[in-house]
Order: sequence, then C-alpha cells, then structure tokens
Amino acid sequence: MKASGIFKIVIATLLLLTPAKAQKIHIQTGIEVLKAENFKCLEGKRVGLITNPTGVDNNLKSDIDILHEAKNVNLVALFGPEHGVRGNAHAGQSVGSDKDEVTGLPVYSLYGKTRKPTPEMLKDIDVLVYDIQDIGCRSFTYISTMGLAMEAAAENGKEFIVLDRPNPLGGKRVEGCIVEDGFVSFVSQYKIPYIYGLTCGELAEMLNGERMLEKGVQCNLKVIKMRSWKRKMNYTATGLQWIPSSPHIPHAETSYFYPASGILGEFSYMSIGVGYTIPFEMFAAPWIDGGRLAQRLNSLKVPGVIFRPIYAKPFYAAFKGENIEGVQLHITNYYKAPLTDIQFLVMQEAAAMYPDKAVFDVADPKRFGMFDNVCGTSKIRELFGKHNRWEDAKEYWYKDAKSFKALSKKYYLYK
Repeated sequence: MKASGIFKIVIATLLLLTPAKAQKIHIQTGIEVLKAENFKCLEGKRVGLITNPTGVDNNLKSDIDILHEAKNVNLVALFGPEHGVRGNAHAGQSVGSDKDEVTGLPVYSLYGKTRKPTPEMLKDIDVLVYDIQDIGCRSFTYISTMGLAMEAAAENGKEFIVLDRPNPLGGKRVEGCIVEDGFVSFVSQYKIPYIYGLTCGELAEMLNGERMLEKGVQCNLKVIKMRSWKRKMNYTATGLQWIPSSPHIPHAETSYFYPASGILGEFSYMSIGVGYTIPFEMFAAPWIDGGRLAQRLNSLKVPGVIFRPIYAKPFYAAFKGENIEGVQLHITNYYKAPLTDIQFLVMQEAAAMYPDKAVFDVADPKRFGMFDNVCGTSKIRELFGKHNRWEDAKEYWYKDAKSFKALSKKYYLYK
C-alpha cells in the first residue's frame, strides 16, 4: 500500500476516535435561572411541583431532584400530568396518585378523574411550581393542566410560578381559529388558536391577564423568564437536549409534524405514523397508491414541504400488522411550511383520488365530536366536508390568527 493510502487511513481512524464536540447551549431555561438565583423566591415556602421527565436543567438533572436536594427549598408534593411525573404512563392512560420512589414524596395525579388540584391536595402547600416542556400546540394537554392548576391556585390562595421553557415551534407562528363556545375540552381548554406562538410562561400571563381562567379568576403569578431565548428560535437553535415530551414526541422535530397530522389522526382511516417508526410524519392506508398521492400533493407546491411515497407495516395502532402505503412528509423549510394545512390537503387529495374514501364518509361518526373539539369548532368539518376542499374551510381556520397575534404581543416576554 502506498504511503498516501496509509496516511488517509490513519487520518480517517483518528477522526472516528475523536470525541464529537458537545453541542453548545445558547439559552438558560427557567430552572437554570432559578438555580442561579439560589431559589430565592421559594425560600420559607412549602412547594408543590408540577412536572414530568421534561423538567430538567441543562445537565438533564430532574427538577424533582434539584428542588428536593436544595437546602433552602421545602419540596412537599409532586403533581403528575398526562404520562405521569416520571413518564411511565402512555397517551390517554389514567395516571394514579402514589409516592415517588426516589424522594418518597406524595404524587398527585392531574390526569384521570381529577385534572385540577383539589383543596385537599393544596392544603399543605404555599406555592405551585410548573415546569413542563410543551410543544406549542393547543391539543397537547400540558397547557390545559397548567391553566387548571392556575385556577386552583387562585381559588385556594396559592402562589403560582412558571419556570419558562422554549416553544419548539418558535414564537412567531399562529395557526388555527380560537376555540368556540361548546367546544372547550381538555384538548382545547382555553380560547386560543391551535398553534399559539407563546411560551408556557407567556401563555400563563395571557390566561391570567385576559381573565381566560374559569369565572375570570386571577392567580398570584410569577414567571421565571429564560435568558437569551429569541422568538425566531426553533428548538434546535437553543442547543438544548430534547427529552421526549410524550412517547410519540421522541425528537424536537416531531413537534413540527404533530400539528401537521394530529387533527387527521383523530380518525383511524389513515395511519399518521403513530405505531410505526415515524410518528406524525406519515399518511398511509391499505387503499392508497403512495406514488400517485405523492405526485398529486407535490403538484400543489406547498411551501417548505415535499411528499415521498412510503411503504410500511405498523407495529400497533391503526392498521397494525398490515402492509400499507402512502406518503411521508418531509419539511424542507420549517419557516415557510403551513403546518396545519398539510393534513387537510392530504384529505383533499385522497378524496379526489378515491371518492368513496372521503374522510367524513368513512370515518366513525362517534369520533366527530373529538375532531371538532381538537379543531375548536364544528365549522371546519362542516365546511371541508361539503366538497372535500381545503379552500372551503381555510379562511375560517385562519380568521382569528391576526387578531390573536396582536393581542398576544401584550404578553411577550422575549423579542
């Protein structure tokens, strides 16, 4: 072998053995700021913590352990949202009340029969601290838990502190109409758009300031702001590691796909990838010709996305064990992609290809209520369902975006 060849092999080997440079973290989340301030706002108070596995510092240490170990913090109880404090419950599974195995602290469930802290749960607590990584979408239930806990704090004279975190969708995107009367539910708890463009701290300020909580109550609210976060940032730009916010949101990028397919996912007439290796990134069924559907969708020239034919065999959920085909969604430019439009365009093109498979003709009518609740209105189903065209419903879907964005600017904590 020539010397040059040996040299190339040595260099390649050294590159493989060189440790990858750690990703630089560009912001400080609320828990980091709280630590830097030596937990001053918690001193002398009995603390209840609402969190889950996403509540960690920049070194991925749990808030539970941080507050439990802090000498000047009296952590007395934990509260678990959907999926539980330690993340051991699946989507929709009731979360029980118990004791935390690590700290021995009582754990109260806020997902199941009781979704709002009761006076009994709060009687030995002075302040509720909330720290959960959200994904910026109204139907993701953590913000519902936060709002209900704020209501309980107001009703029981307790302080409420939000340790702020990034919105992985950034702070500029607003999509979807405001929830209408009759459609308020745990997946649409407050009258905000489907994608609302606020951090959880900013949203808490808005819920409080605009009296959106039940009966217009207002709590004693404090937000521990992040440092160095900017509205233009998506999650990757923060440098933070991603902790799965639920079993089906394994990566930060999955939060982009959730609002692009999650509404359609209320019906099982297509698989959206939940139950396969790409949750929320796929639209597939046994009756779909993936190549033709990809061609039709790409001909629409939707900004920032490409559709690619895909073949799959789901491990569970819709079409478990069946061979299916359809399209995989690829987001090539997140900032240009109209996320929530995508699922409706898929439904539109599928109905054009297969008139006997129009979504509202074949979906279980018992699921219409949940679909409407997630949309925050029945109008989207009614308008789209007339001719299976997104253009018929799109104007209604976006009718509140401009006014909400103007209102929400009052509560911006970041530029």
